Amino acid sequence: MFELITKVNGAVNSFIWGIPAMICIIGVGLYLSIMTGFIQIRRFVYAIKQTLGKIFEKKEAEKGAMTPFQAVCTALAGTVGTGNIAGVAGAIAIGGPGAVFWMWISALLGMCTKFSEVVLAVHFRERNEEGDWVGGPMYFIKNGLPKKWHFLAVLFSAFGMVAVFGTGNATQVNTIVTAIDAVLINYNITQEGSLGTVNLVLGIVIAACVAMVLLGGVKRIGSVTEKLVPFMAAFYIVLALGVVIIHIGAVPRVFASIFAGAFNPGAFTGGVIGSMFVSMRRGVSRGIFSNEAGLGTGSIAHATADTGHPVHQGLFGIFEVFTDTIVICTLTAMVILCSGVELVYGEAAGADLTIAGFTSTYGIWVSLFTAVALICFAFSTTIGWGLYGSRCVEFIFGTGTIRPFLVIYAFISIVGATLNLGLLWDISDTFNGLMVIPNLIAVFLLSGTVFRLTKEYFLELDAGKEPEDP
Repeated sequence: MFELITKVNGAVNSFIWGIPAMICIIGVGLYLSIMTGFIQIRRFVYAIKQTLGKIFEKKEAEKGAMTPFQAVCTALAGTVGTGNIAGVAGAIAIGGPGAVFWMWISALLGMCTKFSEVVLAVHFRERNEEGDWVGGPMYFIKNGLPKKWHFLAVLFSAFGMVAVFGTGNATQVNTIVTAIDAVLINYNITQEGSLGTVNLVLGIVIAACVAMVLLGGVKRIGSVTEKLVPFMAAFYIVLALGVVIIHIGAVPRVFASIFAGAFNPGAFTGGVIGSMFVSMRRGVSRGIFSNEAGLGTGSIAHATADTGHPVHQGLFGIFEVFTDTIVICTLTAMVILCSGVELVYGEAAGADLTIAGFTSTYGIWVSLFTAVALICFAFSTTIGWGLYGSRCVEFIFGTGTIRPFLVIYAFISIVGATLNLGLLWDISDTFNGLMVIPNLIAVFLLSGTVFRLTKEYFLELDAGKEPEDP
């Protein structure tokens, strides 16, 4: 039975994350970019000013909402996770250095896709029974498209309900306990035979922390993520920049391998990877998996923002993809490629390859700090996806089901801490990809609304007026 499930899931997964699906994702991103005049480039400086300026702005959000900065931190909490560490390593090992180039391309187009998703999520959001703002793909499908398309909203929510338990929780918690286990063994604090009990205790503690944050509602989620996300991102960036600076002489060679390897992978992988399409597929799929542009999940968090205009919050979507992929994923790639750690091309690699880049540069003591980074990344992802899952459950079953769902979601953390998750990860990855289909169909059909709102916003802004919420 397990073999059959594995085989069927593998076939579906290969299609969802295969070349046809990537062409659709890139195609929609390119279409949106052209029709908005490449807003992610043309208005990039303005977007960064608007988003970074909110870090130091002291503002209380209205009831049932987050501040715009809390919303983007919650969205980043969902995207900046183990994929930025393990996913990049896997992309380079299977696709060669050129995969990084295609990751950049997917991020460039993904900025506009995420911008559009956020604009639609805020424009078509609504209040739930508890007075909280709720939005995302299921709501802009429900409130923006004719009734014949509403089945897409149910599909998105159903796929999301399955994906959150694996992608957002169990696998993230498993990463946390693995990182802690490594530190405990390296420093001879415990023996490998005692890890079962240690992991069970860790799972219970993590479950309690997850429940405490998520059951506190959107305000508590926003309060936690606005503190945790900037800290963990800055912490990781400083560590990674240190590796690059120490190996500064290798930087020109690394960039040469990234650009040339994108079109001729075999020249840098000893012929193991000879296909440009393999490099492209790995780079694009890992980029999408990391920044979630096209999945629609991040827009669920953005929809909770106490903001005056959908386009204003959409600019945070551009910032989100830039931070996640262009900054953090690129630095991960530089740590691996600059440090000179051994790469076995064609074989799967994970977080251990990234950690090896740090330890070969700083020494074994840095494993403690990389463990802290991994813990922060994984825990923040668990919190972000908890919000996404609760919104999916609420859309199908009603507001009264949120708290029971969150209790179950927290309990799954214990499962993630104690069990082997191979098949669960694969199934969750497939359902994660399935969310792309209804989301991108809706974004494409509602793209006219995005173009109109964007044009109106910048016409008012360029005229010296404060754009008003339509």
